[in-house]
Amino acid sequence: MDTIDLSASRAKNRQAIEAVAKEARVDLKDCYQCGKCSAGCPVSHAMDLMPRELIRLMQLNSWEEVLEAKTPWLCASCVTCVTRCPQDVDLPSLMEEVRRASKAAGKRPIKEPDIFDDLFIKGIYQNGRSNELYLMMKYNLTSGHPMQDALNAPHLLLKGMVGFKVHKVKDREDVRRIIDKCLGGEGS
Repeated sequence: MDTIDLSASRAKNRQAIEAVAKEARVDLKDCYQCGKCSAGCPVSHAMDLMPRELIRLMQLNSWEEVLEAKTPWLCASCVTCVTRCPQDVDLPSLMEEVRRASKAAGKRPIKEPDIFDDLFIKGIYQNGRSNELYLMMKYNLTSGHPMQDALNAPHLLLKGMVGFKVHKVKDREDVRRIIDKCLGGEGS
């Protein structure tokens, strides 16, 4: 029977959790589990862990459970949780950093938000702004849902809400530099 050094595992988890929290500019000790974030979250009904439970798992060094959770991938970043939090814990930033760590660890419990983020940023990187029609088409094809918005497209086109013309900003290089800086030197 092999022995497992739990203290070494906990220390490794603690380092990873602290790095993610630091990047998100969140002090996990600020959360005292009042539950206001979870009670106000408009997408909590679809989450496998409530937002407060995710923070609690981080406080307890349960890193693998956090990385495998669907909750960070479902967060709408609507900031309702932050406005209700008596400690101003920035959960959307924490969720974003957990998504990045989860992706880096090769875990994506839900692929669609990640696909959307990548395609959205790529479109901004190329043109300086998003083109909704092309984003919708690329997302539907890439995510494996080719007919997802098919019934909405004619209405959106007729009302002028989306169009075929790709609009580009003048200073795309400035936009690219901003994106590269935000992504830590990564480009498209």
